[in-house]
Amino acid sequence: MLSKKTTIKNTTGLHLRPAGFFCKTAMQFKSRITFQFQDTTANAKSLLSVLGACIKRGDEIELICDGEDEHEAMEAMLKIIEEGLGE
Repeated sequence: MLSKKTTIKNTTGLHLRPAGFFCKTAMQFKSRITFQFQDTTANAKSLLSVLGACIKRGDEIELICDGEDEHEAMEAMLKIIEEGLGE
């Protein structure tokens, strides 16, 4: 299991379009991918779960990847967050 804290940088946070991009990327991996924000744990492969976390610009999340391809999953998820989630 890997975990890493990161900050959401895109202007609008995880609203519908970037949340969809986030989920689509997570679904490419076999590993279980979740994130924690405040008291909430969300499934990164579920659009409703991601949207329900109400992540805004500047919010810090802890990304957690657990499974056979966890290293690749973590790298990919951190990369898309750094690049602005498709925006």
